[in-house]
Parts: sequence; C-alpha cells; structure tokens
Amino acid sequence: MREHTHNDGHIQIAGLPAFDPSDPAENAVINRLVGNWHRRAAVKREEPDVYALFDPGRPDFREDMIPFRSHPIWERLPDETRSTLLSWGWVAYNRNTVLIEQRIANPAFELVIGGAYPGLGGQQLELAVAQAMVDEQYHTLMHINGSAVTRRMRRREFSDRVLPDSHITTIHQAHLDRCEEQWERSLTTLGFATVAEISINAYLDLLADDQEIQVVNSTTVRLHNRDEYCHASISGEMMKQVYEALPADRRRFLLEKVVAGLEAFVAPDFTTWETIVAFEGVQGWEKAAAEVRESQTGTHLVQDHSGIHGLLAELDALDQVEFDWGTTVAR
Repeated sequence: MREHTHNDGHIQIAGLPAFDPSDPAENAVINRLVGNWHRRAAVKREEPDVYALFDPGRPDFREDMIPFRSHPIWERLPDETRSTLLSWGWVAYNRNTVLIEQRIANPAFELVIGGAYPGLGGQQLELAVAQAMVDEQYHTLMHINGSAVTRRMRRREFSDRVLPDSHITTIHQAHLDRCEEQWERSLTTLGFATVAEISINAYLDLLADDQEIQVVNSTTVRLHNRDEYCHASISGEMMKQVYEALPADRRRFLLEKVVAGLEAFVAPDFTTWETIVAFEGVQGWEKAAAEVRESQTGTHLVQDHSGIHGLLAELDALDQVEFDWGTTVAR
C-alpha cells in the first residue's frame, strides 16, 4: 500500500486492489490495512474550519447534476431560485449518502459480523468490517454537518423532511419487501451494499475534485472518498467469498440483486427533484418533469461502472447479467 504525506500532513493512499485470502502476501496487505486504520480513517483526522471555507458567491452544487438543468424551464428561473435549487441539490446529495450508509452499507456489515453469509469469517475480517462501520458512521456525521453549514450560511431550513427516500434506498426496500426467506433478504442487502461500496467512489468523484462549488462541500466529499477506496476492497472480497460458497440458484439470485442495485445507484433521482421543485413552487414543473423523465429515463448519473464490471469479470459472471455497460472498461 503506497502512501504519500503532503506538507499539510494529509496522507494520500493509492486505490487498494482486491485480495486473495489464501495468498499469504495479499492477506498481509489486508492485515496491514486493518493495522493502519488509525492513520487512514477520516474519523481520526482534524476537521476543517467549515465556516471559514464558505464563500457565498460559489454555488453549493453542480448544475449539470440537476435533471432539470437540460430543460428550458431552468433558463427561465431567476438567479435566486437557481441558487436555492443548487443548495437543495447539495442537501439531497448528503441525505442520499447518509441513507446509503445507514440503510444499505452498515446493515450489510452487521449481517457479516452476525454470521449471515457463508464463506465469511475470521477475526481480521471482523476487525476490518467493524472499522468500516465506524467509518460509515463518521461519514454520516460529515454529510449531516455539510448540510448544516449550508442551512446556516444560506439562512434557509432546507429540511430533510421535505425530501422523499432516495431512489436507491426505495428500490432496495422494494426488493426486501418481495423476499420470503431470510437468506433472500440477506443476499439482497449484500448485493446492493456491494454496488454502493464499490461504486461510491464514482459517485463521490462527481463533487470531490470540483473546483467551482463550495470548497467546504468538495472538501467534505473528498475526505469521505479517501476511506471508501478501502471499503471497496473489503466489499469486493466479501462478495467473492460469499459467491464462491453459494449454490448455483443463490448465485443467480445474488447477481440479480447486484444488477438491480447498480441500475438504482446510477439512475437520476427524478422523484427527489420533482419534490424539490414542487416545494419551491417552480411554475410549470409538472409538465417539465414529465418531459425530463421521458428524455432522460435510462440515462446514468454515475457513468463509471468499472468497479462492478471488474468484480463480475473476476467472478466470471459478466455473461450472466444484463446491464448497459456503455464504454465501461474494467480497471
């Protein structure tokens, strides 16, 4: 694992590869990862002075991540309304991240520690998973803080209670509701969590290095992003071990849930944005929403699917799934 310490004391860690638990050298890598957690995790670092970083002149969110941005309705909006919608975009992005952590990622990690999955076990894995759960709780706090800064500095409530459940958590719950057996529920959550943990970097990358939005916002996302490179490695290894231990019918079930999770993860969240523009009283939003859904259904907000593509290739399962990979090339 390569590390580079900058002058400001931050440690930059290269993306971690998947590991083979039967290989002593690769096993040593994951053991070192666990041992280095105290230096790696964002939870152990000092937080930036978030209010000092806030610049009222900068947007809170990227315009091109708003589905309505491509519709003529956007051009007709006053600058103040556009700014308000961009603030809502940041709050909704934070809430989506929090819901993924709390309703998908950590429940899967809890199931691992509880012994729900065949092929998984051992003290080192449990330590790595428990530490990942601590990370996820701190990421939740980071994103809640991010929204709190926006509310305070913009002097608007931007209440989470206005927003519906995010798209991926709604789809995840719908799949859980259709399950009849406990193993189906456990594998459903594992499939969705695998997608979330391996693809979250691509989602966070959308804001982490953006030079135009609030520095405090991109900084929050960047700090979160560093930890997730580790989680992707852990989640990929868990998926491989469970998949190898399952009978053929349950393998197919798990692959179906991975694809369902990926489709939900990469899709624009139309419902959330329709709720926002309705709450803000944007005139003509109903017609615009219908047109946006028609023109953008099937598009991918997150374009980088290489993490899941690469994992399925390692499992020799790409020919068993149907998904529009686009120009994705496995890393």
